[in-house]
Amino acid sequence: MKITKWIFWISTIILVLFEVVMPILTINSKMAIDGIRHLGYPDYFRIMLVVFKVLGGLAIILPKTGWRLKEWAYAGFAINFISASVSHICVDGVSFQAIFPLIIFGILVASYLTYHKLNRVQTKNDSSFA
Repeated sequence: MKITKWIFWISTIILVLFEVVMPILTINSKMAIDGIRHLGYPDYFRIMLVVFKVLGGLAIILPKTGWRLKEWAYAGFAINFISASVSHICVDGVSFQAIFPLIIFGILVASYLTYHKLNRVQTKNDSSFA
């Protein structure tokens, strides 16, 4: 149980650092602007993406967020990572830029699975007192 909590928190914190903190800090950087344009997306997509990443990250990391909202946040991040990988492959071919979103996707899966494992244990513990 303790190792599951560690895996959950480490994977979730890494996810939030990569998908919430970094985008907030780099949203107006030349690299971010050029990167979105290079993939063929309009500039407003960059802003919209960061807003949704922040909302999704908050939904995942805040403990009192409802399970359904967490599910949508995990699904949104999964779609984002797969789409980012496909976009990079279509524009530049297979490269580290195309593989990196799949690495973060693996971290997302670890967070998701351990979240459900912890939630299942918590539900069992809560129902035993009823």
